[in-house]
Amino acid sequence: MTGSPADPHAQARAAREQPLLLHSMAVFRELFETIFRCREIGTVIEVGVESGQVSSIYADLGATVHCVEPDPGEELRAVLAGDPRLHLVEGSSPAVLGELPVGDLYVLDGDHNYAVVRAELAWIMEHAPGAVVVLNDLLWPCGRRDFYYQPSPLPPGDRHPDTADGPTVWHDDVTPAGFVGDGAFTFAAHAGGERNGVLTAVEDALDEAGGGWRLEIVPAVFGFGVLARTDAPGTADIFDALRPLTSSGLLAAMENNRIALYTRVLQLQYELTARRDEADRLAETVGAQQREITRLKSELDGATADNAALRQDVERLRAAPPAPVRDQELGEAVSQLGRALSARIRGRSGPLR
Repeated sequence: MTGSPADPHAQARAAREQPLLLHSMAVFRELFETIFRCREIGTVIEVGVESGQVSSIYADLGATVHCVEPDPGEELRAVLAGDPRLHLVEGSSPAVLGELPVGDLYVLDGDHNYAVVRAELAWIMEHAPGAVVVLNDLLWPCGRRDFYYQPSPLPPGDRHPDTADGPTVWHDDVTPAGFVGDGAFTFAAHAGGERNGVLTAVEDALDEAGGGWRLEIVPAVFGFGVLARTDAPGTADIFDALRPLTSSGLLAAMENNRIALYTRVLQLQYELTARRDEADRLAETVGAQQREITRLKSELDGATADNAALRQDVERLRAAPPAPVRDQELGEAVSQLGRALSARIRGRSGPLR
């Protein structure tokens, strides 16, 4: 994030980035503590690492954590290298899952689109059927609308037509005043339909499995989902412990209200920035016009001074005694004087605009 805190444009950009900060899985620490209490978790496979803060939560709860991140920055590398319980895995999911130990808990918070999530679940359900799977973004905006980090590694056949505009709960269309990625990510241009969105991927995976799996969603912070086989150790205890949250109409209403208010704030911030930009353009136009007025006034002042000097010359000529010249010579002299005065006026002042 760049820009001075006093810069209103920088402030608007910073505020529009807040959904990403609010998206952090760290807010779900209590839910992870519940899962660890109900089920022995020795190995966590974390897809989408953020800053490493959430990785430390799993480690603090007693797990060895494999942190899957395709393009880790130097700061993240340093954080993970400083904790022997955390192991950086540079690669993309689901391709790297087969290279890692089978996990007891898979946390899927990477690329939030149908193709990636569907492939991740297919691998886990086949190779780690006893694991607990946690997914984020099962509700708005990614539940029924694909999200693509840029540049997207997905082939065109796995992507919907996308846009830099973002969704908003105020209407179905995307808009530049919505939840936008500012170059970091894009959204599918249309929501709903086949093979579109994270929740759709989970539902299709469950349909293909044909039973034996259960999904519950905590309706908070874009939707926290827990998926597990019903016959796996601790599954019943996990869902019993989470039931007050997963069945809470109050929590769902508060999340809907939060999203509605937040997208309205995004819209207002966009409009404010647009109006400030328009005000800047108007100020530049006014400044240019004021400079042009000053230039024209300077030319007018010069022309007025020249006219005053010429008037004085004419008055002096009129006041001077007539020279003893013949009428023809007098007429010629007056004509020459007139032409000289006209040329002088034109040369000094130029055409007035």
